[in-house]
Amino acid sequence: MEMAIRKLPDNLIKLIAAGEVIDSLVAVVRELVENSLDAKADRIFVSIYPETWNLQVADNGEGITQEDLPLTIQPHATSKINNTNDLINIHTLGFRGEALHSIAQLAQINISSRVTNDCGWEIMAENAQLQHIYPKPSAVGTIVRVNDLFGNMPVRRQVNPPFKQQLKKIQILLGEFALCHPHITWQLLVNERLIFSISRSNSADKILPQLLKTIHYSDLKTIKKAIDTPYEKSISHLELVLGLPDRISRPRPDWVKIGINGRIIKCPELESAIYSSFHRTLERDRFPVAFLHLQTSPRQIDWNRHPAKAEIFLDNIEFWQEQIKDTIAEIFKLTDNNISQKWENKRVENILKLAENKSIYHLETPEIKEREKSPEENIGLIDLQVIAQARNTYIVAEHSQGIWLIEQHIAHERIIYEQLQNQWEIVALENPIILDKLLPKQIEQLNNIGLEIETFGEDLWALRAIPKILLNRDDSLSAIMELSYGGDLNSAQVAIACRSAIRNGEKLTIKQMQNIVDNWKITKNPHTCPHGRPIYLSLEESSLYRFFRRHWVLGKSHGIEEKRHKPPLP
Repeated sequence: MEMAIRKLPDNLIKLIAAGEVIDSLVAVVRELVENSLDAKADRIFVSIYPETWNLQVADNGEGITQEDLPLTIQPHATSKINNTNDLINIHTLGFRGEALHSIAQLAQINISSRVTNDCGWEIMAENAQLQHIYPKPSAVGTIVRVNDLFGNMPVRRQVNPPFKQQLKKIQILLGEFALCHPHITWQLLVNERLIFSISRSNSADKILPQLLKTIHYSDLKTIKKAIDTPYEKSISHLELVLGLPDRISRPRPDWVKIGINGRIIKCPELESAIYSSFHRTLERDRFPVAFLHLQTSPRQIDWNRHPAKAEIFLDNIEFWQEQIKDTIAEIFKLTDNNISQKWENKRVENILKLAENKSIYHLETPEIKEREKSPEENIGLIDLQVIAQARNTYIVAEHSQGIWLIEQHIAHERIIYEQLQNQWEIVALENPIILDKLLPKQIEQLNNIGLEIETFGEDLWALRAIPKILLNRDDSLSAIMELSYGGDLNSAQVAIACRSAIRNGEKLTIKQMQNIVDNWKITKNPHTCPHGRPIYLSLEESSLYRFFRRHWVLGKSHGIEEKRHKPPLP
């Protein structure tokens, strides 16, 4: 044990007192699990007996000595801080010394524990008063049993939600701890029946598919990076697990999790950085799957914002917002190390049958201009070589690990949309476009997106400036009318990009397709179009071999040099 448990001085109590409220089974589990994590346990088992309001949390942590056991139920007694200097350098989840004391006031509590090279001991307390202490054989670690919770406060039992709701919250709680502490094995039992378990791993991306069964490991991308903290001479560590937008999304904004120094917290500023990075990458009313874990200097965090430490004050929040956005941009890049390699395609023969020209675009084929790209734009990006066009809709490109089908319209749409975002250019018209019978909302909308419009007579208006991309186009009038019914500037840019992109069903040359692919792969969000549809389908070499039931050793009978691949298929 690094520090013995001791009673805190009054001046320190005044600085950290949070009025710990144990109001539910969830709160008890949270506090006891945090203690287990602070004790460096790697196995934590939670058992609940709802009919009797009993629960138990067992761990294999460092344990508590015989001398310290009676102090655990005293108010403001903790081994985790000692003075005011420790308060700005907190490395543990608990530090106030309130939790066990608060629980002991509301239930009968038994704590049995053993440290290495000593025998086990157990205490029993009721109404926060020590009743007994005696030897108890046990393994190294701690077991806390809480019996008859709220037995002395029946009103609190009555206002608690139904057990099923509390059980769901407990499962969410344990899942969030598991993301921050993936090296731990977790089990949750109700009336001795296992209902929830998480196997340990070395990273959070192996934990997340255990929590969301619809997610496959290959749907996720992870970046772990060390960051020099500019405002303090220290190294912070950022881990980001992201669901690829063309693979997975949620119908509700319920799976963006922010972890700070081992605990999931609510931080609207960091959450907004994640959501803004997904702008125009997901379908309407769909939300990302993301887990962010930031481990930074405790001197930058104030945990005293919320009694349950669910909210914090984090210094230099703008710096971390930019770091998150940059990290997400790294994940979105199409690099050799960042492409999806395990998306199985069991119905490859049906792919081309879906390539029907069902979409109608009212625009002549735009000129596909070749843009000179800077060397920095192509550093580390996957090398995609166009080899064909399928159904005049899909660009077929190969790379070192397989083949991709890229839908030409939405890939080009993504290119144009980001170009419009970067340079929204309005140009004056030599001859104005005359519009008639506009509604007041349409006039307001055209003004909002920066178009110059003025009255030209009864029920007539003159448009004297338009987006440059619509200049000299036969369909500019219908495009303007379409924009007048839109929403904000961003919606207008999406509409223009969709209208301006190359049509499906249009035959392209290899050079034109290569230019589209080269410009598309350097976009910020190449996985989906601005409407959230996936742009490409990955047909990896291993999946093709599996589908065609090829042998993993290709002999000379095939007319190629024999080479041995990875282990044969089962």
